[in-house]
Amino acid sequence: MPRKNNTLNAKMKLIASLTSPFARKVRIVAAEKFTEYELIVDIPWNEDTQVPKYNPLGKVPVWIMEDGKALYDSRVIVEYLDSVSPVNHLLPKDARPRIMVKRWEALADGVCDAAATVFLEKKRPAAQQNPDWIQRQMGKVFAGLNAMSVDLGHQNYCTGEFFNLADIAVGCALGYLEFRFPELEWRRAHPNLSELYDRLMLRPSFKETVPVG
Repeated sequence: MPRKNNTLNAKMKLIASLTSPFARKVRIVAAEKFTEYELIVDIPWNEDTQVPKYNPLGKVPVWIMEDGKALYDSRVIVEYLDSVSPVNHLLPKDARPRIMVKRWEALADGVCDAAATVFLEKKRPAAQQNPDWIQRQMGKVFAGLNAMSVDLGHQNYCTGEFFNLADIAVGCALGYLEFRFPELEWRRAHPNLSELYDRLMLRPSFKETVPVG
């Protein structure tokens, strides 16, 4: 298990928010790969955040490698983690199946982006919120969920019978919606996605990274 600390003094570190679906994706991949690191919790929009020192875009997650070099964007980080350890490969080596997994990841991340945009917009004073913008972003969420459900079909996992990065990305998106938007009732609309998420939640890596905050 990663050790939480407020200082950057371990060999490998992950700077993350405990509510971020993108950070959760990295944490799950690290757990599945048995990669040890120090978890440093930092909220990017807090005034005292240290995130911009390591990511000029001011976003989490940020992975600090042994030499102090920072990696950012969860897709870059998880590909790096999968490539440096031979344990439990989460990305196929062959080009076509690999790109299909990355396609799932892009779809799941897009749902997270749209949902997070809505969450932040709704934190603004009611008079300053843009209903049309919220509706547009929620349209992306619903379209993304429908695409996931159709592509998943009756399979146990996103790309068939084997767990991989596609399932992690989709699971993080579904977990974020359950955490931030319980009123959506996506489980009722897409029972196959509900079954997938319940299956994923049996894994320690998912149980130990449920969003909190």
